[in-house]
Amino acid sequence: MTTLPPKLIAAIDGVAMEYIAVGDATPPIVLINDAGAPMESWYKVLPALEALSGVFAYNRCGIGNSGNVREAQTAAAMMETLRALLFKANLAPPYVLVAHALGGLIANLFARSYAGEVAACVLLDAAAPEDISALDARQGRLGQLLRRALDLAQDRDTLNETGHLRRSAEQIAEAPPFPDIPLFVISGGAPGLSWLSSKAVLDARAEGQRRLAALSPRGRHVIAARSGHFPQFSEPEQVISAVRDALTAIAPS
Repeated sequence: MTTLPPKLIAAIDGVAMEYIAVGDATPPIVLINDAGAPMESWYKVLPALEALSGVFAYNRCGIGNSGNVREAQTAAAMMETLRALLFKANLAPPYVLVAHALGGLIANLFARSYAGEVAACVLLDAAAPEDISALDARQGRLGQLLRRALDLAQDRDTLNETGHLRRSAEQIAEAPPFPDIPLFVISGGAPGLSWLSSKAVLDARAEGQRRLAALSPRGRHVIAARSGHFPQFSEPEQVISAVRDALTAIAPS
C-alpha cells in the first residue's frame, strides 16, 4: 500500500479529527470516505490526484485517530464537521468533492447547503437518498439479516453513521436544489454479491445512480464496467479521469 502523507490532528468542537492535506494548488480536492472506511481507502488514486491539485482526506469520528462522536451522525452533522475541519486546515472554498458510497450523502447535502463553496462533485457508487427506503422495502430476508449483522458488528457508540440514513435522506430532501455544477457519477457495473439481491433491488440501485447524475444539468453518468462498489480500487483511472475532467470544466476559459 502506498504510504500516505503525514497525518495531522485538529480539534473540532473538542473532538480530535485526523486528516491529511497536500499541495497548495486550488481548488482543493476533498475526499469523503464510505461508512467506516479510513482515508487509506484512497491510496490508489491519491498520488495522481496530488498531481492535479491540492488534496484533503480525513477520518470521520470513530475512525483511525479521530475521536468518538458526540451527536447523531446524520449527513448534516458530518457535513458541518467536514466544513469546520476544512476551514481549520486553512483550505478555502470552492472545493471539488469526491465522495464514495455513504460519503455521497455528505457531498450531496454540502453542495446544496453551501452551493458557493462547491465547484464540482465526483460521486463513486454513491448512496442516492431516494434509495434508502426503497431498498429497505425491497430487500429479501437474507439481505435484511446481513444488514442486521453489519449493524451489530459496528460500534454504534462511536461509529453510528449507518443508523441515521433515513434522517440524512430527509435532510437532503429539505435542502435547496442541487446546484448547476459539473457532476460526475461513477457507478460500478459489476455489483458484488449480486446473486444475493433481487432484480428489484438491483434495478432500484441503478435508477438511483441515474437520478444522481441528473441532479445537475452538467451531470455525467459513467459506468465502471469492471468495478463493484469500489471503483477507486478496481478502476482508479476512471476516478482520476473524472476528477481531471471536473477540474477542466471549472477552469477559467
